[in-house]
Amino acid sequence: MRGKREDTEPKSVAPEAPKENTARPRKRKADVAIYLQDLDDDEEVAEMTRKKQRDCELVWSPGTGYKSPHRWIPTPDHEEDQPVALINAGFPHYNFNNIFVTPVHCAPLPALCWASKDVVWNNMLEKDKTYTRDVHVMEKHPHLQPKMRAILLDWLMEVSEVYKLHRETYHLAQDYFDRFMATQRNVFKSTLQLIGITCLFIAAKVEEMYPPKVHQFAYVTDEACTEDEILSMEIIIMKELKWSLSPQTPISWLNVYMQVAYLKETDDLLIPRYPQTTFSQISELLDLCMLDVRCLEFSNGTLAASALFHFSSLELVENVSALKWVEVEECVRWMVPFAMALREVGGLPMKTFPGIPADDMHNIQSHAPYLTWLM
Repeated sequence: MRGKREDTEPKSVAPEAPKENTARPRKRKADVAIYLQDLDDDEEVAEMTRKKQRDCELVWSPGTGYKSPHRWIPTPDHEEDQPVALINAGFPHYNFNNIFVTPVHCAPLPALCWASKDVVWNNMLEKDKTYTRDVHVMEKHPHLQPKMRAILLDWLMEVSEVYKLHRETYHLAQDYFDRFMATQRNVFKSTLQLIGITCLFIAAKVEEMYPPKVHQFAYVTDEACTEDEILSMEIIIMKELKWSLSPQTPISWLNVYMQVAYLKETDDLLIPRYPQTTFSQISELLDLCMLDVRCLEFSNGTLAASALFHFSSLELVENVSALKWVEVEECVRWMVPFAMALREVGGLPMKTFPGIPADDMHNIQSHAPYLTWLM
């Protein structure tokens, strides 16, 4: 109200404003808080500023001596003419607690004009902690076997390709399925398909601009699931998940890692710069290994970093993910058989989809004979 009174009073009687505020548009005065502190005299703010200016420790450990069996796709660390600049990565030691400015890891993101890179990175890490999954989920369902989960997820990938859904949509559906199953007990095999297709239905409404209708999801089940059953299960799943439907999926982590790896100083972080074929083939490794229930042991960020390692190097992974070797070693070694199986069949060409823009083709979830490769 004070700002409004100042705008309505005649200029001849208006109080004299400080010089630094005269440049502000008058129509914005009412929207701006008037209780501003003088930063030059605020010793506490100055002290916090000095504490914030700390360098991160590099965590590159050249003595690991581990090589991936799957280094056959060119990545930035293999390009002689365009080497990737090293980005500080590690665990900074801060002496003050402020969740809004203190990242758990030193953010490998470039400077952002629309937000603090530390806040953005910290929010992503917090999501990995918030959206937890249970690796012992199958023990709660004695009527099910881990292979049934793999068959269901493989079928959901096939449905996603038929309806040209994005990779993020499929990975959201997989996350919903695993977290929902962790809240239940003694689920029967006959209910598994209904739960899976409903998770994909919810994910499509969350992620897609034009999601398929409920009758289209019912159609692909060959009348095993009706529209009413899908809608009823939708409410059950969302209540059990407590409406937490926005995890940071492995595919979204991979997108960030590759964007940072290929980013140049003049590029916009939000516009993809990495090769589509490389992204698609690393995504195939993620799709394959996540059919194994053991993937639930690792965080989504670790899964994406480990998949990227099998196509590049540890140095690149540490630069773009701020993860140390000890944090990804177990996941990398677990992923080795899947990487070898993918290498034996060779790199599949990236699929094209009618009606999909060329720059979005790599984001469409594709299906491959993953179950055959696992045998």
